[in-house]
Amino acid sequence: MRPPMRSLSIALASALALTACSSGGDAEETTTGAAACAPSSGPVTLTYTTWIPGIENVVKLWNDKNPNIQVKVQTGPNGNGGTYANFFNQLKAGNAPDLGHIEYDALPSFRVQDGLTNLADCAEVTAAKDQFVDWTWGQVSFGEQNAVYGIPQDTGPMGLFYRKDLFEKNNIPVPTTWEEYAAAAEKVKAAGGYITNFSQSDISQFAGLSWQAGGRWFANDGTKWTVNFSDEATTKVANYWQDLITKKLVSAVPPWTTEWDNAYNTGQAWTWVSAVWGANSIKSGAPDTSGKWAVAPMPQWTAGGTVAGNWGGSSTAVFKGSKHPYEAAKFVLWLNTSEEALTALNKEAQLYPATKTGAKLPALSEGVEFYGGQKIYDVFATASTQVSPDFVWGPTMTDTYATASDGFKAVVSGTGTLADALKTAQTKTVATLKSQSIPVAE
Repeated sequence: MRPPMRSLSIALASALALTACSSGGDAEETTTGAAACAPSSGPVTLTYTTWIPGIENVVKLWNDKNPNIQVKVQTGPNGNGGTYANFFNQLKAGNAPDLGHIEYDALPSFRVQDGLTNLADCAEVTAAKDQFVDWTWGQVSFGEQNAVYGIPQDTGPMGLFYRKDLFEKNNIPVPTTWEEYAAAAEKVKAAGGYITNFSQSDISQFAGLSWQAGGRWFANDGTKWTVNFSDEATTKVANYWQDLITKKLVSAVPPWTTEWDNAYNTGQAWTWVSAVWGANSIKSGAPDTSGKWAVAPMPQWTAGGTVAGNWGGSSTAVFKGSKHPYEAAKFVLWLNTSEEALTALNKEAQLYPATKTGAKLPALSEGVEFYGGQKIYDVFATASTQVSPDFVWGPTMTDTYATASDGFKAVVSGTGTLADALKTAQTKTVATLKSQSIPVAE
């Protein structure tokens, strides 16, 4: 997930300057100067908005030991499910929370809108750089000098969650290639189920699938952005899933709904190609299936291949306007670097840490009861080393996802194709970039 950071930095800085000029603002004020990061006088209460399951229990560990820096949790839907839209509205209204949970792919959108506090003047923050996996620090700094716009929290290497009991009962081999996956889909359908549920609204999953195949949606030459959702790899992925949809070999239940959970809880859906954090989603959404699941590497496009995609991965950012950057930074560093917090985050939500030592947590070396005692994190530890660092996120991903989602929803309803939906998303993304005075290559 590491774009060419120097190019991304130039493009973002350029966009910020143009935005400031067009609105009559001061470009210098917008693009330079880190937060003062001085301690506040007296007790502080921070507001923190996130969708991490069980986060209240993790934050309580902090609150119990830090009476002068209390954190009030506000929970909501996942980012693309509505929380990002709320953040943008709150920033516009001047009432954003102190802290927000933002995935790496969405950070450029907030940076372009000048919605993030630069924490580079917080000595403890800059001193923590070497604790994180290198590419994740690049995600929160954009390659800018003296800039830190969030603290890395987790990563999202992908694997294949599958109902081990159902595959064994029906003598269906666990697929290791996408060709085998499609063949298994036919057998699963004959057995009365669906191989998986195709996400019609959370396009982040499709991005991860395209990433694995070698798709590259955005590029930047240092001055202009190139947008291409129709490259050979992405088109291959789109046509593959279009075929499964057309043959009705996958269901298309809206994700993150009770109906979605029920499909997995009742055995209607047998697999999910998802990120490491998906372990908790299945555990919480399909409690009746405990002990029946297992995890394998995600299917490969070439037999014997060892390439993984990445879905998600998050940072914790301090929003522009927060009056307590020093206290916010102290809390966020504890949340995302301390063994106590990382262990709790894994226990509550199966988050996979972004720190270099996080993968060595005792909790990540143990078997997981819900998955039949399998040491599932070994699979993801390997996958995390197989993710290409060259996938570039664009600066308006929230809009891109919204447009693509509209197209995908139409496809599962029988109108158009995934490839057509992506072409439309490309056209509208280019228009959005231009509307924000972000240079685009023709």
